Parts: sequence; structure tokens; C-alpha cells
Amino acid sequence: MIYGHAVHLGMANAVFIQNPKSIYKDRPGIAYHFPKRYLRTVQECIGDWVVFYEGKTGALGYCAVQRVRSVTPDPDQVDHYFAWLDLETRWDFERVVPRNDAMGVAFERSLRGPNGKAISGGASVSAVRRLTFDEFSSIVSAGLKPVSGPDAMPRSEYGTSTLMSGFGEEQEPFDSPDLQEIRESVLSSRLARDQSFAVSVKSAYKGRCAISGLDLRNGGGRAEVQAAHIRPVKDKGPDTVINGLALSGTLHWMFDRGLISVGDNHEILVSENKVPRDVRARLISPTGRLHLPQDRRHHPHPEYLRYHRENIFGAAA
Repeated sequence: MIYGHAVHLGMANAVFIQNPKSIYKDRPGIAYHFPKRYLRTVQECIGDWVVFYEGKTGALGYCAVQRVRSVTPDPDQVDHYFAWLDLETRWDFERVVPRNDAMGVAFERSLRGPNGKAISGGASVSAVRRLTFDEFSSIVSAGLKPVSGPDAMPRSEYGTSTLMSGFGEEQEPFDSPDLQEIRESVLSSRLARDQSFAVSVKSAYKGRCAISGLDLRNGGGRAEVQAAHIRPVKDKGPDTVINGLALSGTLHWMFDRGLISVGDNHEILVSENKVPRDVRARLISPTGRLHLPQDRRHHPHPEYLRYHRENIFGAAA
């Protein structure tokens, strides 16, 4: 639901501070709640991309990128506003990016102390901070640089194409003149998003199927699970771990078809008239509940689970 009238002022990049536990009425991936003192800066970001940063109660670093759609007043709280986000543009970084780069220099110039490292206090406590094009592209470059290890996925599809060429070297910034191309060819690329989403979800679940509880590996040690969107991409589902489940191929198909779903308390729901009892016994964990990531910030978000139950579960012909 959107309240009031959206205001459009310009295009700019910024950092939004958003912690898992907050006094604000944030809705991750949907809306960012903020006080009036940041209104001008947030309005300048309408139509453009922002980076999300979590503090000590969260990931402690830059963790995602998303586009701002509009800004409206909070109808229930004076001098507070909502920044409404394009849900389908949310993209979790494959790695949490610390405030300082590999050389120990703060990505944000406004945070640099005499030695170049990020300071405490001052600008660092501002919930919204402007970013230059170079700062934004350097953070995104570091966050989306492909990870390695058993839970990573092959990137041979990228080859030497320009799609991910900006991520080839450690925290190499994009050139400012190419920022428009980055928006279109990288941040809006379904190929890059799908592979990055799969890496992040598999890593969060440690390669274990959330519904069966099994951890199956191939001969090379790679997890055989797939990354399932809870709210589908076709329904503007975001590429964020909290909108994902690691599932075996069969359970992924069943989940997408609405044969199984997940309740408010992470209990596994089964379409009784479509899934035979012996199939349920073979495929679903005896606990009857999801096997969740150790990190609570990666648990599936209730809004996405509710969307699946209300719009997909039981809908298969």
C-alpha cells in the first residue's frame, strides 16, 4: 500500500543504514522508513540505486543494492517518510563488504580519518549518506565479486564477456562514465542475478536442502541443491536470501508448483490431495519443519512465505 503523493526530484546514489532490529518501520526489500532530516537526500535517489548497510546488530557491512521507486509521508507518524523500493531490483551481495577496502581505506570519502580508515561517530552515524558514482561502483564491485569454495557455482557462462568484467580484480572501481552501462548490463542482468542469488542461498544454507534436511554433494564437493525463489521472479520476487530456499531439484519443482509451502512457524505444508503419503515420507524431513540457516538474518521473511501460501500453494492444476 502506498500513501500520499510520490515526489521525484533527481537521480543520485546513497547508502541507507538498515538493521535487522530497528525502531523504524522498515519492510526489507519493500520500504525504508526514515525521519524528515534525510528527506532531501532520499528524494534525490528516486529512480536510482542505493546500497544498504547493516551495523553491529546485523551483517556489519554493505550487504545489498536496490532501486528507489518513490517517497511518501508516513500517515501515522509526523515528520517520517517511506522510501518505496522496486521489489524486483533487490540484490544481496555475495559477500558482505566492510567499510574499508583491501588497502584499509574507507570506501566512503566522508568517513575517512587521517589514516584513510573509516572513523567512528560523525558522518558514520547518519542513517542516509550520499555516495559519489565512484564510491557506489566500488562498493558494488566488491559486493558482487564472485565467491569461491564448495558452495560457489561455476561462472563459465560469463567467459570474457563484459557482463561481469568490472568484477575481475579485487575491489576495482567502475569508471564513472560507464555507470549507466553498469545499471543496465549488470544490475539489471537476469543471468548475473540468478547465479549470484544461487551462490548466496546455497552458502546461507551450507548446501543443505531446507525441506529434506539432506546435504548431498557431487564428486567435486559442490552442493546439489538449487536456489528457489519463495516469491517468484515473475511476480517481482527479489534476489535476496530472505526470499530464497535451498532445495533439491524435486522439492524445488514441487515448491514452484505449489505442492508444498511453509507456514508462519516454518512448518512444512503439503497439499494432501496432490502429494501421496509415501512421497511425503521419502522427501520431507521427519521434523516437519524447515532446516534453517544458522544466521537468523538469512531466515525466510514472513511476507514472502505468506505470498507463496496465498498465491502459489495449492494452485497447481
